[in-house]
Amino acid sequence: MERTLVILKPDTVKRKLIGELITRIERKNYAISALKMINIPRSVAEKHYEHVKDIPVYDDMIDFMTSGPVVIMVVEGENVIQTVRNLIGKTNSFEAAPGTIRGDFGSSRYQNLIHASDSIENAEIEIKRFFNEC
Repeated sequence: MERTLVILKPDTVKRKLIGELITRIERKNYAISALKMINIPRSVAEKHYEHVKDIPVYDDMIDFMTSGPVVIMVVEGENVIQTVRNLIGKTNSFEAAPGTIRGDFGSSRYQNLIHASDSIENAEIEIKRFFNEC
């Protein structure tokens, strides 16, 4: 059984889209095995985005991710990592296809509603990060 970490970002919470996004995941028949709402500590956000710390908008991304509550989930099922990433759409909401979460609801390049792990290895690292450190 494959697992992935999904974060519904502060813009999802502010725009009251939590239920809509969870429904899309559940309609794919995936199980949510853990779920919580937290404010991400800055140190954890910095560790999470460490791989892009050299891009010009890094500080803005950290400020955004720590600006309000997020919903963090562990989602499980067959081929869940690739399927959820397909469901989410491209990182830049303006380039995301209609029918994807970002294509349907996104209105920004980096404040893009949702995060999901991109590999089995990263999923396990991220699950430990957000369910052990937070």
